Amino acid sequence: MSEKKGGSKETKSAPRAKGGFPSYKGRPLVRSGDTLYYGSMRDKYVVKLDVKSKKEVQGLEVADRVSVQLMSTDPEIRNRKQIVKSSEKDGLYLALDIADAWLTRELKED
Repeated sequence: MSEKKGGSKETKSAPRAKGGFPSYKGRPLVRSGDTLYYGSMRDKYVVKLDVKSKKEVQGLEVADRVSVQLMSTDPEIRNRKQIVKSSEKDGLYLALDIADAWLTRELKED
């Protein structure tokens, strides 16, 4: 947070993707509870991140274990067949890092 003249506080917001959603490395990041979706549903693939456990750090609750799944967005494919790759990472940053690498690689191959 930064202070404006007159003592009021201003908060910095996360960068926004074209759809108005927060973004990470230029791709939408949509949250529903402990599940995040990274990427656009218009693309061939999207990454689903599920927060499996949390821990407290300096009074804040942060993601501890995160499940990462690269998924096809093709509606013709059954749910179990949609998962292309999966992993589990310690912390949201590492999970987003692998999610971005997988998504970049798969979308580049198309």
